[in-house]
Amino acid sequence: MPIRLTLPPTFRDRIAGSDRPQIGMWVSSGSPLVAEICAGAGLDWLLIDGEHSPIGLETMTALLQAVAPYPVTPVVRAPSGDVVVLKQILDLGAQNVLVPMVDTAEQARAVVRAVRYPPRGVRGVGSALARGARWNRVEGYMRDADRHVSLFVQVESATGVENAAAIAGVDGVDGVFVGPSDLAASMGLLGQQTHPDVTAAVLKTFEAVRGEGKPVGVNAFDPAAAQAYLDAGASFVLVGADVALLARESEALADRWIGEGSAAGDRAL
Repeated sequence: MPIRLTLPPTFRDRIAGSDRPQIGMWVSSGSPLVAEICAGAGLDWLLIDGEHSPIGLETMTALLQAVAPYPVTPVVRAPSGDVVVLKQILDLGAQNVLVPMVDTAEQARAVVRAVRYPPRGVRGVGSALARGARWNRVEGYMRDADRHVSLFVQVESATGVENAAAIAGVDGVDGVFVGPSDLAASMGLLGQQTHPDVTAAVLKTFEAVRGEGKPVGVNAFDPAAAQAYLDAGASFVLVGADVALLARESEALADRWIGEGSAAGDRAL
């Protein structure tokens, strides 16, 4: 007889079942080894980034396998809300999906349909072939698919901020993640994620999303900004990234042991 498997709780369930915000980091390197190291660090969640990274479908599968033995919750950011891409990401085993650049409720409804089987959606049926259903070893996977999948959408433009309440109110959207970097760019403040106008727009989004009864999260590498957003009611926050940690800490080693001037000179050669 085949083994009957169960899937872990979704990120939606983790947030709802916790009495504190969920703290996480980006995994952008594409290295399963690095992902496993991060998975064992004691964080609540990892964002496996399929948008701004070299991570494709095969690598994404390996990353999910690498972190699976740990209690951390992986969330996969899709490169877009494309129906085919979302189908592939779900089939390879992502239970928690973040879709970037959602500006309207209409776009939100489209991605909800993309992650649901017919008749409520348009997700292609291939569970017998897919890791997502553990090759049909998860009993009732298709029947209970909505319970096994959580969907978060990313608001990261001035248009998205204005439509945040309508986006959050879409049935099937489990939460909203605010991206201050692209938001700043859309406001004419490229690279100024902590500009007062940007933080005000983030907090406006918080209020709108929470008003719809949905959790809201944000990216904030700056510790002061992260704490301010937590104090403002963020339910989930990303506070670092594997590649950023490696870049800054390796630079710190060079500065300490070679000297800032020498290191800069060496890097210029």
